[in-house]
Amino acid sequence: MEKTGGRGDFEWVYNDQPHTSRRREILAKFPQIKTLMGPDPQLKWVVSGMVLTQILACYMVHNLPWKWIFFWAYAFGGCINHSLTLAIHDISHNVAFGNKHAKWNRWFAMWANLPIGVPYSASFKKYHIDHHRYLGGDKLDVDIPTDLEGWFFSTPARKILWLFLQPLFYALRPLLVNPKPVSLLEVQNVVVQLTVDLIIYNLWGLKPIVYLIAGSILCMGLHPISGHFIAEHYMFLKGHETYSYYGSLNLITFNVGYHMEHHDFPSIPGSKLPQVKQIAAEYYDCLPQHTSWIRVLWDFVFDDSIGPYARIKREYKLVKQG
Repeated sequence: MEKTGGRGDFEWVYNDQPHTSRRREILAKFPQIKTLMGPDPQLKWVVSGMVLTQILACYMVHNLPWKWIFFWAYAFGGCINHSLTLAIHDISHNVAFGNKHAKWNRWFAMWANLPIGVPYSASFKKYHIDHHRYLGGDKLDVDIPTDLEGWFFSTPARKILWLFLQPLFYALRPLLVNPKPVSLLEVQNVVVQLTVDLIIYNLWGLKPIVYLIAGSILCMGLHPISGHFIAEHYMFLKGHETYSYYGSLNLITFNVGYHMEHHDFPSIPGSKLPQVKQIAAEYYDCLPQHTSWIRVLWDFVFDDSIGPYARIKREYKLVKQG
């Protein structure tokens, strides 16, 4: 299959995303996949254990020298926080308590958000819906870099900087590309997060707060786990816009590597996506896949054909509500 070639623009296509038709085909052939849809009863306990671990870590680090604060933030706490962002991703599809208890999922996402240090879960939910519904949609899917990012971050050194600053771009891009009104849930998310941050600060001082926030920023930037950001949708092979990774890092990332399966069946919890792959192997085994997120990061930086512009984009004609 041919590589994408040097890029000065995104890869514009004029067809629908592949997940819609593949979902229909797979369900027609393997209707038992519907039994995998619904909440994951273990998710709330796993996530709660991770949150409580980070609260304990706040106490453990509050007297450490600053150099060890940043070391443990990158090596330990940030890994948990990055994993919690992927739990929030799962929870945004209502797989913690099911669709009948949507509000429980929103509040539980705020609980999962606490160790991240900054309010995130409510805004993520709002934009992540568009990422699935309008995958690659111009001015709709804020997962896609802006033209400025594609133009400027085009050399190895600049791409390393882009990876390091990735949390900043993910935070600011929605405000520039597809701004939406602030919701009540977002206000509640801010109030809950700042209240807990203040409690931690009053109990143990500034160092635990820095430990939490620095870990979130560092491990969502230039870190092996962050390879999934690039692996999921950057066009490593021409015409392919979603890729899966089936390696061991799925064990600490709620199976986010099963990304083709996730986009085909977003209502199936991450814990059950390997069963989708097993049942419908004939649909997934033949598709391109990544074997290493570290290799993904290396190729992204040093392969001239891959960069922020290596994304598939399409126009969606939205029907305006009268």
